[in-house]
Formats: sequence, C-alpha cells, structure tokens
Amino acid sequence: MLLADMIARAPISTPLHEWLSQALEHSGLSQSALAERLDAAVPKKVDRSTINKMVLGKRAISAEELLHISEITGFEVPGEDPATNTISIAGKVGAGAQVPVFDAYTKGDGPQVECPPGLSPHGVVAVEVVGDSMEPVYSAGDLLFYTRETHDGVPEEVVGHRCVVEDVAGMGWVKQVKAGDEPGLFHLISLNPGANTMWNVRLKWAARVRLHWPAELAKKA
Repeated sequence: MLLADMIARAPISTPLHEWLSQALEHSGLSQSALAERLDAAVPKKVDRSTINKMVLGKRAISAEELLHISEITGFEVPGEDPATNTISIAGKVGAGAQVPVFDAYTKGDGPQVECPPGLSPHGVVAVEVVGDSMEPVYSAGDLLFYTRETHDGVPEEVVGHRCVVEDVAGMGWVKQVKAGDEPGLFHLISLNPGANTMWNVRLKWAARVRLHWPAELAKKA
C-alpha cells in the first residue's frame, strides 16, 4: 500500500484545516510562501487563495498535498498514536585489548532504541559502548550511531575521523582511522590517550560515527 493511501485511510485526530494552521505556525511560512512551494510540488495549481481556503476548512486537502505540506513545513502528518521510530542495536564495541562481541544479534532481531531527535532512522545502526577504554570521549552504556555507506571496504571520506570498524578477525572497535604504511592497511588511534594505537590493521569496513548518545538519554524499546 502506498504511503498516501495509508494516510488517506488512517484515522485523523486533528481536523486537517487546524493541522495546516499549526504547520504554518510551526514553520513560520506565510500562506503565500507555502502556496508557492506547494504549487511547484503538485500537478494542480495552488495559490494563496487555495491555502486560505484550506486553512478555513473550505477546501479539502488531498493525501498528496498533505505529504508535501508536511515535508515543506517540517510538521508531522496528523494521526492517532504515531509510531515511534526506532533503530536497531547491532551489538557492542570497545577500544581496549579486551573487545566485546560485535554484531551479536541477527539483523533486526536485537534490541531497539528510540531514534534520537534530528536523526533519520533510515540506514542507521547503533552499537553500545562497553568498558571505560574510551573515556573521557565515550562512556560505558553510551550508544554510537553510524551508517555503512558500503558493505565492505573503507571509504576515503572516513579516514581521519572517529569510526566504528570491523577488522578481518571480526572484532568491533571504535577508533580514529588513519591511513597505514601500505595500501589496504590502517592505523587505529585510541580515543583514550592511555590506550595503545593499533598499527597497520586490515579492516573489513569502517563507518564514521554520526552521533554519540549518552547512556542516560537512550530509551531502549
């Protein structure tokens, strides 16, 4: 079923003309500004008078228009009890000599965490920090969110950054990745100044840490 069809059939807790007024207030857009942007997105002609009629409840809002208005204003589509977006926790990572299990869960079978505000859940995975070997940057129980751009390999753009990585032995680490002494090898720099750097390591993949979420803020589903 298409998303527009799902919206059309879903029970709406807020009348659409009231929702539109709230969306305009949320975005700070004028009716004319919204009309201009909506007109460019939908096949039917939309002008300021069209938006005014929608706000007054004198003109219906189609499912397609509803989706575009939501995207333009950044205001959520109305409905009853919207589902909370969640992200899978793939496993646990460490930075010291004793590395915990990584990718311990079958895909989609592990625990879930509520998606932090401002982060899209699409293509994002989380790992849980274990131990104190990453202090003071990351602490035990913290969650790190990342997106793997490629299934295998180390993209050039992640080199020099803090990354979640998997080595050829299948172990998971969180390190700053730097180019090694030979092609295909990498130096893994520890975040804790007291921990040892791993030199010339061959990696299966590396993904830049997109977000660090402290343990006390994480809400596991």
